[in-house]
Formats: sequence, structure tokens, C-alpha cells
Amino acid sequence: QVQLVESGGGLVQPGGSLRLSCVASGSIFSIYDMAWYRQAPGKQRELLAVITAVGTTSYVDSVKGRFTLSRDSAANTVYLQMNSLKPEDTAVYYCKLVVLTTMGRKPNDYWGQGTQVTVSS
Repeated sequence: QVQLVESGGGLVQPGGSLRLSCVASGSIFSIYDMAWYRQAPGKQRELLAVITAVGTTSYVDSVKGRFTLSRDSAANTVYLQMNSLKPEDTAVYYCKLVVLTTMGRKPNDYWGQGTQVTVSS
């Protein structure tokens, strides 16, 4: 089994910054893509950014230039640095990791529990 624990959410004023973390633990053999999603009230969950096992990143246009994704593979951790936050960034943020477990035959998706980010003055 694999467990993901997210942290770093909270209340921030417009223009402020937050850094989200997602730490994976359990029977991990290898982690492939690591990604962050968000879901605002009444909206579908959307993909924000992905980082591959070799560190290649991609971002959705709405966060490009403001959010930075990074990973510490040795610590099974992915980070999302969020700068210049806007009220429309308010949402629950989720990490998703593609993990091959020690007993698995193929990688599977694992999700974090979500962390609330609220951008408001």
C-alpha cells in the first residue's frame, strides 16, 4: 500500500505565496509521474502541473509562470510552489503519483487527501 500526505495549504492574501508538499510512503518500488490537481467548488478537478521521473515539467496555462513544480525523488516528495496567488486559485489541491509498488506488476495512480488553499483579502 501507498499513502500520500499533503501539507502546506491555508489562507493567503492575493499576491501571496504558498508551498504545498506531498510525501509518499509505503511499499514503494518506483515513482513515475508526480502531479498536482485542484478542484474548486462546483467545478471539475483540473490538472495543473506534472513532473516526470527525469524532471521534465509541464503546466496548464493558468498557472504557468506563477507555479513551480519540483520533486525530491529520494524523499518521495513533490512540491508545488505557488506565487502571485489570485482569488481564482482558491480550491482543494490534490497530488497524484504514479507508483509501482514492491508487489505490483504495473504502476497505479495514488491520490492525496487534498489540502485547502484559500486566496482572499
